[in-house]
Amino acid sequence: MTVDQKNMPYPMECPRGKVPTPLILAGLSALLLTGCEAPLNLEAVRQQSQQAIQRTDFFQSVAQNDQIVAIAGNNGALLVSENSGSDWQRVPVQTTESFLSLDTCPDGSFIALTFNNHLCHGSPAGTQWTAHELPSQEQMMTADCAPDGTWWVGGSFTTLQSSSDQGATWQETSLNEDAILTNLQFLDPETALATGEYGLVLKTLDGGETWDYAGYLPDEFYPHAAYFESADEGWVGGLNGFIYHTTDGGETWDRQPTDTSMPVFGFVKAGNALFALGDNATVLALSGGSWTGLETPNQPLYLRDGVVLADNQLLVAGGRGLLLQLDIPVASVASNNRGN
Repeated sequence: MTVDQKNMPYPMECPRGKVPTPLILAGLSALLLTGCEAPLNLEAVRQQSQQAIQRTDFFQSVAQNDQIVAIAGNNGALLVSENSGSDWQRVPVQTTESFLSLDTCPDGSFIALTFNNHLCHGSPAGTQWTAHELPSQEQMMTADCAPDGTWWVGGSFTTLQSSSDQGATWQETSLNEDAILTNLQFLDPETALATGEYGLVLKTLDGGETWDYAGYLPDEFYPHAAYFESADEGWVGGLNGFIYHTTDGGETWDRQPTDTSMPVFGFVKAGNALFALGDNATVLALSGGSWTGLETPNQPLYLRDGVVLADNQLLVAGGRGLLLQLDIPVASVASNNRGN
């Protein structure tokens, strides 16, 4: 014999009437894979796809009027609720672009900024939306509807655009600095503040006709979120759980203690209380000049924005369709001691 049979995986020849064991196992495997395979049940997948909230949703912004709560997110995700978040309706919109910012106007309508530089105007019911193309080639990142109804957006190259006629015409200004504006907030028709890259803080006192530097954040801190209570007092948050506080309109800033190292992505005001939202489903409450975490589900998902509901609950939204309704601590609502 020219072949060494003992080194073969099984003998070259078999006794008559017998089949090699490997062939038997292969036959049984084929039988199990064909004759015993159960039909694929896609009913659970179909039911999930019909839900208003999807696990592929990454919510970015929340706003409300006296009729509805609206939430905007990635890939054109836009949801509304008429009963304070108990039920949600998914609104079809003519875009698959991600929404970056959502705000309510004085007349109850909404504006929503998309990643491809369109500002969508929504009806008070949140069911009808009209897109308006922005004139600038710069990437816009934040939007705010001023108390006089003017639409405002801000973004790269310290660019600010506004429309006082609901998108028919636009005005544009820039400080010609290569920095991205990440937050914009009008406090009244004349006063607004903007924060951005490299610790930039801008202010206008004439309704946006002119903008000037109000100050700089420490160490060129990048503010993911900002909230101003007045032209003098405000907060910014960002990486490592850092939250800075100013009482002089942004000229100087003090870091306030937080009990987290999670990035901070948003602020929500509730009466006299102020809350910060961040990664890992983090919700912080301000009390006595420091920030303490509230009890939330242990989930590795971010929270970015929220609103206060009529029943004294905090509705917050974030990644993977995460929506939480949290009871606002009575102590937080009663306390107005912000510290310095």
